Amino acid sequence: MSSTLLLVVFITAIVLVVGGLGVALLLSPYSTNKQKSETYECGIPTRGTSWMQFKVGYYLFAILYLMFDVETVFLFPWATAVRTFGIAGLVSIAFFILILVLGLAYAWKKGALEWK
Repeated sequence: MSSTLLLVVFITAIVLVVGGLGVALLLSPYSTNKQKSETYECGIPTRGTSWMQFKVGYYLFAILYLMFDVETVFLFPWATAVRTFGIAGLVSIAFFILILVLGLAYAWKKGALEWK
């Protein structure tokens, strides 16, 4: 019975995703012109190719920012309900912050936060 339920969930997920994409494709407005197909860079026409590689450091910095930004968002609900959690909640959030600090120290040691 469990495998049947799992199959139903997968089929439902696939149907909903394909159906949502199909409805969006059918209902969304579509128009093309020369200006829409050009590369946009603040209104200034591009010179040369618009495909260029960025340094990996930019990506690493962005991923670290997102990671710590999302993790910080988890602190807000905890702060609003801190009195109801008691000492167990305090210990769990201290462990959570310790993991964040260790991750930051590791990234700092590896030089991911330096612009070279």
